[in-house]
Amino acid sequence: MRAAITVLEAGYPWHTCSMEISEKLRREIAAQNATFPRLRSGLMPALHRVYQACGEINAGAVAELAEIFEMTPDEVRSVVELSNALDSPRRGRHQVKVCVGGTCLRDGAREFLGALSCRIGVPVGEISEDGRIELGEEVCFGACAAAPLMWVGDDMHDDVGLDDAERILAALE
Repeated sequence: MRAAITVLEAGYPWHTCSMEISEKLRREIAAQNATFPRLRSGLMPALHRVYQACGEINAGAVAELAEIFEMTPDEVRSVVELSNALDSPRRGRHQVKVCVGGTCLRDGAREFLGALSCRIGVPVGEISEDGRIELGEEVCFGACAAAPLMWVGDDMHDDVGLDDAERILAALE
């Protein structure tokens, strides 16, 4: 865990509590990584898994993820800093994010997000009246080959259409 100590000594404004990624979570990340053509493509889904499990991405998690993904802690940190979903407090019971990064944007993500918002009655950036769904956007999920992408809790749904999205969201508690 020397990398975590180095990160903290460098004076970065990250949470200073240590956190070790559990073996179970490491296995889940490894299984997910096997589905991507490049190792680094799995970083964003892994960050979401860690965030869901721990409620934050701290210096210890950054160091461990850097090791898993063969990156530097600074590279991992820069991805965290770009992500809206990893630093905002959860408010809706289910976080629903639609990727609006380059490839997804080209493939109609903005229109998809607007249509989904209208269909489920939740404005982008808002929470449903019953507190069940918080609908938002994310700059990139790192799986551009499967655009458009929608992230619901721990699950990423690729090549999703409006009917698919509505069915997925209707199944949420």
